[in-house]
Amino acid sequence: MRSLLLSLLFATALTAGTYGQSFTISGTVTDADTGEPLLSANIYNSETLTGTTSNVYGFYSLTQPGGSVPFTVSFTGYKTFRTELNLSKDTTLNVALQPVIELEEVVVSAQGPLQNIKSTEMSTIHLSPSKTEIVPALLGETDIIKTLQLMPGTQAGTEGTSGFYVRGGSPDQNLILLDGVPVYNVNHLFGFMSVFNSDAIRNVTLTKGGFPARYGGRLSSVLDIRMKEGNNKEFKGEASIGLISSKLTLEGPIVKDKTSFMVSGRRSYIDILSYPIQMKVNNESDDENYWFGYFLQDFNAKVNHKFNDKHRLYLSLYTGKDKFFMNDKYEYKEEDVWDQGYETFTYKSKDKAGIQWGNTTGALRWNYIINNRLFANFTGTISNYKFSIFEDYEEEQISNQTNEKERSDFYYEYYSRIQDYSVRADFDFFPSPAHHIRFGAQNTLHYFSPGVTVNQESYLNNEAVTDTTYGNKNLEANEFLLYAEDDITVNDILKFNIGLHYSVFNVQGQTYQSLEPRLSARVMLTDRMSVKASYSQMQQYLHLLANSSMGLPTDLWVPATKKIKPQDSWQGALGLSYSPHPDYEISLEGYYKKMNGLIDYKEGASFFELNQGNWEDLVTSGTGKSYGLELLTQKHGGTLSGWVG
Repeated sequence: MRSLLLSLLFATALTAGTYGQSFTISGTVTDADTGEPLLSANIYNSETLTGTTSNVYGFYSLTQPGGSVPFTVSFTGYKTFRTELNLSKDTTLNVALQPVIELEEVVVSAQGPLQNIKSTEMSTIHLSPSKTEIVPALLGETDIIKTLQLMPGTQAGTEGTSGFYVRGGSPDQNLILLDGVPVYNVNHLFGFMSVFNSDAIRNVTLTKGGFPARYGGRLSSVLDIRMKEGNNKEFKGEASIGLISSKLTLEGPIVKDKTSFMVSGRRSYIDILSYPIQMKVNNESDDENYWFGYFLQDFNAKVNHKFNDKHRLYLSLYTGKDKFFMNDKYEYKEEDVWDQGYETFTYKSKDKAGIQWGNTTGALRWNYIINNRLFANFTGTISNYKFSIFEDYEEEQISNQTNEKERSDFYYEYYSRIQDYSVRADFDFFPSPAHHIRFGAQNTLHYFSPGVTVNQESYLNNEAVTDTTYGNKNLEANEFLLYAEDDITVNDILKFNIGLHYSVFNVQGQTYQSLEPRLSARVMLTDRMSVKASYSQMQQYLHLLANSSMGLPTDLWVPATKKIKPQDSWQGALGLSYSPHPDYEISLEGYYKKMNGLIDYKEGASFFELNQGNWEDLVTSGTGKSYGLELLTQKHGGTLSGWVG
């Protein structure tokens, strides 16, 4: 791996040297109204048409020969920026693009058709939250996952669920990232909604094949979701009331043009609306108060601070929860008669039970522009997902004569959990217009609790006490990865993306390694038509034991072990992209995918047997393959826009 990195750097250094007296233009591209960075904006010399695109944080770097350079920055939905630069030294130029139409809120649009056709990128879908608004909403809630389910190559599971299947893969084979942090369960309302609040989202990218080397750890897709950074120009708010939930989003500057924030919250009110009915029923009962309900909630927050043109710090947080609960209070009096007389007792009981699940993620990110050709991003993340079923029961018997009490307690909880702690470093290097090199490393600590039962009981004022914890053993694992990739422009016709992804997984004293080559190529047939091809190998060290297809959260995340091997796959794809008009784009792709190491419950085994033995004894493994042909026609602009797949 080290020799590969050195070779790439040496080759690009030689390429850079051939440009003679060349200078570098670098900076960031942002929205003039909000200060949000614009990713994948086009930056180019309008005379020679050599150029580059901005990265996910809006940074770009373009090296050009000295002298007069007609410099252009464009992005779909924004006014094109043009200027004439006289290059005699390296230049920093930050560009703020004006939206074409002034709106109360500017939504970042998808990439333009010609940019997609000229890119090596294939099997990729770019979405903005605005695209979800044209899709019929379930119970009044727009959802980014529901929109993706309508795209070719992605399929929904059971009707109404928000999980998705990509090119014949399973839900656990989708790497879902929220600001770079894995999210392990995307279901709200037992699968009818996803956890992603569209008001807090800036852009969404789904990659189904031709995976760049910077991604790894899953076989079928990468869903990269980026939250809004927060408006650093002015304070804004947005609120909406739906049939089952309401949302509120606030954003604005803490220090104008320097520090901004964004907070967004969502909560359902099914439980609140049902309270008056339950209260009426309980008031008619003398002995019992019974309450039940369900709610979901999400909270997104982000703060970013610009120290100067070279340093920027981001902090993003997400927490979400679903809870179905039942509370029962019961009280009655009873008379106990015997030969010597009688005694009356009051019996009281409280019973709380429920099911709850949720995710918590956090990311601290530091952007550093090391120089005008090298951009660095350092990130620390945490991800936690927990599912639990619980019951807490208390009972008291009180003598009305002596006031003596006898109390019994019972508590039961079954839970599963996965926790990740990760550090990552990513670098973007622009040695020349012909190369865009990305390289980096990441280390992740995984903690698995794949089915733990807690049982606590006490009788007769703690005279008999039981306190036990049993189930599958907790597991720890460490995952390390290195990657390097290069976007190589050979000439106006031929372009490549070549990369290598290397990973190591340590668990139970066992070490698994994987070296995964990635290749994408684009050949321009005409100015508006290109042929693309890709090949990628992937390895996945995590498995999901799925109990059902219903979006229920009883599915368990487990690692590869000494006994259970990792999943792996290879996928090849060939496609044609065509843009007959600046507003239209047509793509046709065929693919073939082979998968190994897939696991499932053995026949007759299920989630309910996990406490009877080790989960490894309840599963079986096998292989899979999928192939298909996908057609997608899109219209990006004009009065009528949309897509057919």
